[in-house]
Amino acid sequence: MTTTLAPRPPAPKPSRPATHGRRRRPLRWLPLTPATALLLLFLGGPIVYCVAIAFTDMQLTGSSSTSFVGLDNFQHAFEDEDFRNAVVLTLVFTVLSSLVGQNTLGLGLALLMRRASGPVRTLVGSLTIAAWVVPEIVAGFLLYAFFRDEGTLNAVLDWAHLPSQDWLYSAPIIAVSLANVWRGTAFSMLIYSAALAEIPREITEAAEVDGAGGWRRLWHITLPMIRRSIGTNLMLNTLQTLSVFGLIWAMTRGGPGNRSQTLPVFMYDQAFLKALIGYGTAVALLLLLIGALFAAVYLRLLRTEV
Repeated sequence: MTTTLAPRPPAPKPSRPATHGRRRRPLRWLPLTPATALLLLFLGGPIVYCVAIAFTDMQLTGSSSTSFVGLDNFQHAFEDEDFRNAVVLTLVFTVLSSLVGQNTLGLGLALLMRRASGPVRTLVGSLTIAAWVVPEIVAGFLLYAFFRDEGTLNAVLDWAHLPSQDWLYSAPIIAVSLANVWRGTAFSMLIYSAALAEIPREITEAAEVDGAGGWRRLWHITLPMIRRSIGTNLMLNTLQTLSVFGLIWAMTRGGPGNRSQTLPVFMYDQAFLKALIGYGTAVALLLLLIGALFAAVYLRLLRTEV
């Protein structure tokens, strides 16, 4: 009678001490040290300095001494009628040109280009992206020539026997909003084109076979499936639109009067034209706060499952 010996279990491998991993963790951050130092120096440093200036009465000219004034600059901003006007115009400019204009037109172009032929996609895409890559100040001068009293738009209207007007005088905030739509739609179009390309064609084809029309497919299938791209695009477009300066400055300089003076233009006027650095920096911080509020709302919506 033979007996079978059970195989011996393999000897357990010696476990590494927990302190070994702890020693290596700081080394993982070592390659990021130069980039972190540069960010703290050239980004964090100016932000801290601007926050400090916002609580002073610093001026470019005039008084040679700078003193701490606490919240006086912020209180003066909320009591300033021009500041409140700039806030309203900034919201109008953002809603018209970003939330409605760039977002809607970009989605429409992305949907149309998905069904268009190759040459049409190339032509439309090239023209749209060309407007986007043009420097902001150059785009401002181009749109100034388009909307001015003797500009291209009025020439076309006269040729069509339609009433013309001085758009930069009668409706300046509308003119700069349309200019921003023209310049920034390409960004939304690219985001939505990439998002639409990820939608499986089987889903839309099945809905089409079931009798769903184009609008029902758009509302019940396309938009829900690209909702995260919509939220991301809205957030990036809003933050970019809040900081638009060169386009408005080249077209109207905030005028006539202050009828197109958004917060970036108002901030520049106070800080550099009127030499009130402290007050202008306080306005810049308030603009930063408005952008942070928009970003917080969008991030909250992105985390919410629809």
